[in-house]
Amino acid sequence: MKITEETTLAEICKYSQAEKILIKYRLPCLHCPLAAMEMGQLKIGQICQKYNIDLKNLLEELNKNIS
Repeated sequence: MKITEETTLAEICKYSQAEKILIKYRLPCLHCPLAAMEMGQLKIGQICQKYNIDLKNLLEELNKNIS
C-alpha cells in the first residue's frame, strides 16, 4: 500500500512502524479523544495542513518504512 495525502489515519495506524513516525512529526491526533472516533475519516493531508506538518517528508518517511 502506498500512503498518499488521501490515506486515512486509521489505515496508516494499522502499521506498527507508523506510530513512531507520526510521533516524530508531532501529529496531535494520535492521543486526541475526538480524533479516535474519527480516525476512519481523517485524511493525513488534511491533518498536516491543519497542524502545519511537512506532508511531503512525512509521506516519504512513512512509505519508506512501511512498504
